[in-house]
Amino acid sequence: MDILTASEAEKFSNFIKSHDFFFIIGHKEPDGDCIASCLGIAAILKSFNKEYQLLSAGPFKRNEIQKYEKQFTNTPVFLDEAQRKQTGLIITDCSEFTRLGEIDGDLKGLDTFIIDHHKTSQFPEGAQGYVNSKAGACAYLIQLYYEKLVGAVPEETAKILMFGICTDTGFFRFLDTSDEAADLLGATSRLVSYGANPRQIYNDINNGKAYSTRKLLGVLLNKAERYLNDRLVITYESLEDTQKYGKNGRDSDALYQLLLSSENTQAVVFLRQDTPNTCTGGFRSQDKIDVSAVAAKFGGGGHKNAAGMSTDGKVENLIPKIVREFSKIM
Repeated sequence: MDILTASEAEKFSNFIKSHDFFFIIGHKEPDGDCIASCLGIAAILKSFNKEYQLLSAGPFKRNEIQKYEKQFTNTPVFLDEAQRKQTGLIITDCSEFTRLGEIDGDLKGLDTFIIDHHKTSQFPEGAQGYVNSKAGACAYLIQLYYEKLVGAVPEETAKILMFGICTDTGFFRFLDTSDEAADLLGATSRLVSYGANPRQIYNDINNGKAYSTRKLLGVLLNKAERYLNDRLVITYESLEDTQKYGKNGRDSDALYQLLLSSENTQAVVFLRQDTPNTCTGGFRSQDKIDVSAVAAKFGGGGHKNAAGMSTDGKVENLIPKIVREFSKIM
């Protein structure tokens, strides 16, 4: 049974029907699931003959999503007070305004609907929506909304949604034996029947990486250190690394996969010094370790086995603090 009920789908339908114009937005530093979810919502709005604008704070660093960048902007169209009352804000693949990033306009105060699948999601005051942390990808939820509200998914939209699902599930390697996982696989089989090509999507996600990203991957592997009886691995990218190898096209997914496959490793942390005084971090883990609990300690969040954060500080000062938090759960 699909995890989205008819009553939940009807809530979104009513939200769409009650507004004339929509802003669609996901989290800053978008990944494939975020972009696919935004584009999937846009396809739903098209079927309702509704106008919309796709927003993103960017940056579009990942090689596989750069072709979609031109469809998004970080500057919302100006709306007067009367227009704002008829405008809906749809936030997907995140729920916190802080994670939307820098947008050149005021999105707060708009009637808001959130569709998300992160464990740490919390609705802002007055917002409505649907969050299911058991969904393997947000694009999967968007597919279910489309099928329930519109019908069969058009080929191009099916390709985009499957791209998002494959991004967040690691091409299904993060799934388990749950009913939710079985339902997701059933949904992706429908996307294939609509015209999505798994082989092409795999190539889009994994091929065409810049040579500099291969060099950076070697640097990050060389910097990796083990903690807590080798169960935790932490590596980092310095400002000098970024200057030498560039900001775009990092292959952090390959980094996580390589390090998590090493003997005894239960969790991996990848830190990046973005500015002299700010860092971002990615967390990945095996089945039992809830990295979202650690990320939350540093103002971040996410899933049990995949989370992220943005925080003030320097890498060398953050590492011992992160190790201390992991020691409480490992």
